[in-house]
Amino acid sequence: MSDASLSPELQQEIDSIYEVAQRAAQEFSHFRLEQVQAIVDRVAAAAGDKAEYYADWAVRETGYGDVQAKVAKNLATSVDLLKTYNIADYIEPSIDAEKKMFRIPKPAGVVLAPMPCTNPIMTVNFKVLANLIARNAVILCPHPAAKECSVHAAEFLAEVAECMGAPKGCVQIIREPNIELVNVLMRDPRTSLIMATGGAALVHAAYSSGNPAVGVGAANVPCYVHESADIEQAGAKAVIGNSFDNSLPCTSESVVLADRKISDQLKQAIIAGGGLFVDGEDAQKLRDFLFPNGVGNPAALGKSPQWMGDAAGVAIAEGVKSIVFEIDRISHDEPVSKEKMFPVMGFMTVDGGIEGGVKTALDMLDLMGKGHSAVIHANDADVVARYTSALPVCRIAVNSPGMTGNAGLTTALAETGMVGTGFFGGSSSDENIGPQHLIQHTYVAYDSDPSIQMGGIESALAS
Repeated sequence: MSDASLSPELQQEIDSIYEVAQRAAQEFSHFRLEQVQAIVDRVAAAAGDKAEYYADWAVRETGYGDVQAKVAKNLATSVDLLKTYNIADYIEPSIDAEKKMFRIPKPAGVVLAPMPCTNPIMTVNFKVLANLIARNAVILCPHPAAKECSVHAAEFLAEVAECMGAPKGCVQIIREPNIELVNVLMRDPRTSLIMATGGAALVHAAYSSGNPAVGVGAANVPCYVHESADIEQAGAKAVIGNSFDNSLPCTSESVVLADRKISDQLKQAIIAGGGLFVDGEDAQKLRDFLFPNGVGNPAALGKSPQWMGDAAGVAIAEGVKSIVFEIDRISHDEPVSKEKMFPVMGFMTVDGGIEGGVKTALDMLDLMGKGHSAVIHANDADVVARYTSALPVCRIAVNSPGMTGNAGLTTALAETGMVGTGFFGGSSSDENIGPQHLIQHTYVAYDSDPSIQMGGIESALAS
């Protein structure tokens, strides 16, 4: 299956990758539960053992984020991931005797998995394990800025899987990735499904490829704090969420929306939690560096407050975790009111109680971030109900840091390396993405006539 834009040598390489992947996917689709369980358990344990090793490598190679935060994310997408999923659900048939129906889970086949540079190893872990659970062959496409650590980690996990009996080539990675090649692979008819993690252009290309895709969307997380909240906890947790891995996760808090009645108290709680409110000349210096021409500076991506302060000529103490700008509007010309991906948090006082909180949160989501996630701190159930009912997002963390809550680390949501943004955000799924999105089912239904029975189908399927 050739592409006229490719050299014969590159086309031959691509054909070889797909030949191996298709053969592996076909073989893997016949594996039984006990085989898959053994493979997945060993690969998850191996990834967990290397969590710190690869976290350190990722930060050194990319310059993004914080090692300890990446260790936590690497563990969340390896050993902790298995706490979320019952592998049998993705392999064994499910029978509903009353309805005289059963369904058989079947793998997607060959899954193409483009990856970002901001969270490279957790994405390798997540996409490898999710596809092993689903019995797919996966072709990983790392970002060029993180290719060395990504290739090494993927090939390490592939070796572990194959040593446990997984088909050779069920995990492959493109060693020299580029945008043009990824676009070719996404359009290739041998690609059964695309797991698209990256910028808006990549996700759009995945959905426009002609192949099925699950993708993510832009975020801009509003964090509303109501007067009924535990204010000290709310302030501390907002800083935790905003500063985690230097705000690289898309679920990190973007702007705190504070009820006027508790605004001053919340500021003090944020300061106590490691937030630094900046104003005057320092604020202007930081704005000039962080938002040149009103656009986020890519040089600041995933950097610490201290690094940003040094670059802007502003002294930032070692204990500061987030830089906080107090803002008075949500608008296109206020870059602090948009997604940032460095540990800068907006703070805005809102009037009108929950009505004001909802309106301002909606204004943020109208700028960007529909479908992704939000946060609320409140102990009034009516307030929680009104906020969560009004916002066009697919997950809302309550009284939890947004980053950890919406990614499933501090709530019962599924731990994941991808969050679907649903119809609101132009995605095919509203869930935290997992192996359930990497399989499909054959649904088998018997005639409803009472005289027609299912017979011994349960034992037949089991054998």
